[in-house]
Amino acid sequence: MSQQTTFNLSLPIAIGSDHAGFDYKEEIISYLEAKGLQVKDVGAFSSESADYPDFAHPVATLVEREQAAFGILVCGSGNGVAITANKHQGIRAAICWGEELARLARCHNNANVLCVPARFVDDAVTKQMVDVFINTTFEGGRHENRVRKIACL
Repeated sequence: MSQQTTFNLSLPIAIGSDHAGFDYKEEIISYLEAKGLQVKDVGAFSSESADYPDFAHPVATLVEREQAAFGILVCGSGNGVAITANKHQGIRAAICWGEELARLARCHNNANVLCVPARFVDDAVTKQMVDVFINTTFEGGRHENRVRKIACL
């Protein structure tokens, strides 16, 4: 997986959620599509109980294979989807609950999956985090070596 500083928005944005994040996922999809961005929705497709790994793995795989610009995962706490996605090589999934965390995840950690804790942020903050995540570039420099050390090779 390459160390891009910006996202290739000619690719779709991969998105997934469990039941707890379903409503937020639907809101995010509408928000992104209204901006003219492509979205690849891997589910869940209802608010019925669902297991977060069933959606986190497909999102991470799309990002890992460079078939998606980046990923967005939503669950109740953000923890389950982040833990799952971070099992994939080249994935740097970050739980964010505010704009500053989303900015730092991108500029310092080159995060490529935004994990949203639906039970702890409102939809306005979520949209702001999505915008910040999309528009913040990885700084590189002193952070480049640190990000390189994340992978278990």
